[in-house]
Amino acid sequence: MKTYSMKQDEIAKDWLVVDAAGIPLGRLATRIATFLRGKHKPTFQPNLDMGDNVIVINAADVELTGQKREKKVYLRYSGWIGGQKATPMSVMMERHPDRVVSKAVWGMMPKTRLGRRQMRHLRVYAGPEHPHTAQQPKTVELGGK
Repeated sequence: MKTYSMKQDEIAKDWLVVDAAGIPLGRLATRIATFLRGKHKPTFQPNLDMGDNVIVINAADVELTGQKREKKVYLRYSGWIGGQKATPMSVMMERHPDRVVSKAVWGMMPKTRLGRRQMRHLRVYAGPEHPHTAQQPKTVELGGK
């Protein structure tokens, strides 16, 4: 008996809406990464892009536990001497709450070509509105704490 391997054209991708309000950031990121990779499907294969498209709404209302808001710092480096910039999480949540969620999800994805391709299926919005109603997304309940 031979092992069956799915083909790329046999994969069915859904559109999912996740409400981030009141959910801890890490728990939210792990669930989203699972949906993006396709690990929630019984036909999961780690070498194929079989994950779903995920829309995250209310990213500004995500819950931060502990002292992350005051102590966590996002670093970036331009490559030039003295080009390292630090942005505290409190500033990042005010200006770009969507990037906070995206960076948390990226931290839980594989750092490969496939992982970068799967990250393109993530759309994060700070408020409750999103422009993807034509795709008829399904709402996913993740629960609170």
